[in-house]
Amino acid sequence: MTKYIFVTGGVTSSLGKGIIAASLAKLLQARGLKVTIQKFDPYINIDPGTLNPYEHGECYVTEDGAETDLDLGHYERFLNVPTSQANNVTTGRIYKHVIEQERAGAYLGKTVQVVPHITDEIKRRMQLLGQTGEYDIVITELGGTVGDIESLPFIEAVRQLRWELGNNDSLVIHLTLIPYLAAAGELKTKPTQHSVKTLLEYGIQPDILVCRTEHKLTPEIRKKLALFCNVNINAVVESIDASTIYDVPLLMLKEQLDKTVLTKLKLSTKNEPNLDNWKLFLGRLKNPTTEVNIGLVGKYVELPDAYKSIVEGFIHAGASNETKVKVHYIAAESVNNTNAADKLKDLDGVMVAPGFGERGLEGKLATIKYVRENKIPFFGICLGMQCAVIEFGRNVLGLENANSFEMDANTPYPVINLMEEQKTIKNMGGTMRLGAYDCEIKKGTKAYTIYGKSKISERHRHRYEFNNDYLADYEKAGMVASGFNPDTGLVEIIELKDHPYFVAGQFHPELKSTVANPHPLFVSFVAASLANKKAKAK
Repeated sequence: MTKYIFVTGGVTSSLGKGIIAASLAKLLQARGLKVTIQKFDPYINIDPGTLNPYEHGECYVTEDGAETDLDLGHYERFLNVPTSQANNVTTGRIYKHVIEQERAGAYLGKTVQVVPHITDEIKRRMQLLGQTGEYDIVITELGGTVGDIESLPFIEAVRQLRWELGNNDSLVIHLTLIPYLAAAGELKTKPTQHSVKTLLEYGIQPDILVCRTEHKLTPEIRKKLALFCNVNINAVVESIDASTIYDVPLLMLKEQLDKTVLTKLKLSTKNEPNLDNWKLFLGRLKNPTTEVNIGLVGKYVELPDAYKSIVEGFIHAGASNETKVKVHYIAAESVNNTNAADKLKDLDGVMVAPGFGERGLEGKLATIKYVRENKIPFFGICLGMQCAVIEFGRNVLGLENANSFEMDANTPYPVINLMEEQKTIKNMGGTMRLGAYDCEIKKGTKAYTIYGKSKISERHRHRYEFNNDYLADYEKAGMVASGFNPDTGLVEIIELKDHPYFVAGQFHPELKSTVANPHPLFVSFVAASLANKKAKAK
């Protein structure tokens, strides 16, 4: 029988529900349980695929091609288990399904209402993963905060589901904030009391309180929270600010969150969690022997969450190399051929990040020209690869005004072109090349050395591709296409022959980097940047 855990938030957003959910899941997994996490988002977009990264951070793509919330990235990085379409549901998707059902006459002429029709659909989706028989525990994170008008149907669905599932098969964890008032010199519990009161008004009594705080909770505060919020004192859990998100599972272990959860769900607490590999990773992360400076050139650098998976990929690769990776965010628009040397000369390696649209294109091209000519390790992802192709076309092959069809439909040299199957598409949402695709790597190439095998699979999110009409010219001039999709002939990886490290992929390797399996492209790029730093120091 699958057990269900619901994680709600109160007081303020961005308290880290996703990290708490992932940390709890990690502890339960480390005890031998099969766990998955799903995220229910209250916005009306069908998925975050059409959202600007400034709105909601990066869009995380799953193996099966779902465009999802960035929290799914945390779930995968912590658990090393792929998520899917079923792990992220939005209000938009719920309503779309119910309206389509109504149009098809599925409700037999009844008045379609939020209760029961919308809440029934939410409950159905909350239990989909549990009904597969693959999981002992399903953790459901509810986006937003309690009291938000758009969250009400989800809270109501949880209330109904808890009633239907019974006491020992579900529980609610409420993540809340205990602010510290510097003027008064004390922590305040009132916001949490109000938050729990709101939850109680909706008919839900939280079983466990996880309290985000900058200062340690005193026994008196824990006692007060337990008394005013109707929870056991051992179910008041402190979540103090940590230097890295990867500390949180160990902090939750210390607070016995996993044990409290298992006791309430009437599950055995006999097996202690095996976190040896996790601790090994943390040891390497916190005790680097060297440091490396890597520039991340992109459009959305004001919000690091826009490149969340890339930054985490660097953390995993840094630990693997026992190196602290210092990421320097550089706005693509701020770079040009005149100032590129000034902006990039102190960096040991440079990544050009993915993105869409023309803004910042010329800055990315100036960046790539500089690192190509000055033999600085370069790593390009998606649009970063396409920019490398455009730059090489313009400055090495002499194809004046070579461009991507995305940026200039009238370019005389569309070295990056619209994919054939994309030409008839009008809708923007969910219509790109999405999810995992196979790639075959040529032996004897740098990519083959990096991966150590010829058959790989990587996740995609793009509409445009390398134009194979120009492939022979590029290869003759020294840019090698080292990875291809076996079915379409689509160029997946490009690299330069006469360069210490110049590798770019059409796919998004950052989406597959986890604590247990750092991505080989990130690991090799950090190693190359480190080698470059050492060479410069001589």
